Amino acid sequence: MVEFEDDVDLMIFLKTPAEIDAMDRANHLVHKALNAVREAAQAGTTTRDLDRLAEDLILNEGGKPAFKGYRGFPATLCVSINDVIVHGIPSPSVRLREGDLVSVDCGVVLDGFYGDAAISFGISTMSADAQRLMDITQQCLEDAVAHVGPGNRLGDVGAAVQQRAESARFGVVRDFVGHGIGRNLHEDPQVPNYGMSGRGPVMKPGLVIAIEPMITAGSWRVKIDDDGWTARTEDGRIAAHFEFSVAVTENGARVLGI
Repeated sequence: MVEFEDDVDLMIFLKTPAEIDAMDRANHLVHKALNAVREAAQAGTTTRDLDRLAEDLILNEGGKPAFKGYRGFPATLCVSINDVIVHGIPSPSVRLREGDLVSVDCGVVLDGFYGDAAISFGISTMSADAQRLMDITQQCLEDAVAHVGPGNRLGDVGAAVQQRAESARFGVVRDFVGHGIGRNLHEDPQVPNYGMSGRGPVMKPGLVIAIEPMITAGSWRVKIDDDGWTARTEDGRIAAHFEFSVAVTENGARVLGI
């Protein structure tokens, strides 16, 4: 693992091809868990049920939940419903309902490397507005990935997300951002979902970043529940969240785990 500094206080670790392959395996397990959760989620299911499903799958595959115990977080998954943007804590008392917009974030440690990804999906029939928000948020992620490549700058990624979201008159959350990832869950650099093209560190082969647009139907402002984790939209409007871990290669972006 090679390191380089782009700014005075910024340390970015470049991964070798073998390390990126290891991260691909970790992210494959993340996506396997997310797919299992999406298939199991239905009206009446508790968010704790989904958490236990994911944890059992990860452990049975030789991995370890990355979030559980991280800075005191108590669960394997973040399960965020409707106006919750991120960091929703799974609970036996919270049951999914028809029409809910559910965002699930999952992290895994496998063979010393981290994987991190998130998906949003609906329970049964979604409103047209909720479906549009999910579609645009997923497009934000796809646009961001399209701007990952050697010689591009990190600002290109955030600018792509912001342009797509704000053109649809949606809000782009500022309080939470993407991040570098590797042997640690959170590494430099931060990857905001907003910004200006041509700004920020230059992307080099070996850089791996978690890109995670968090897009709201209204205001981008956030409030935190008394539990210290659950982050909601300030105006009570719905939010969606998608995330990939993406490696920069000589040939462009490599989305890990899929």
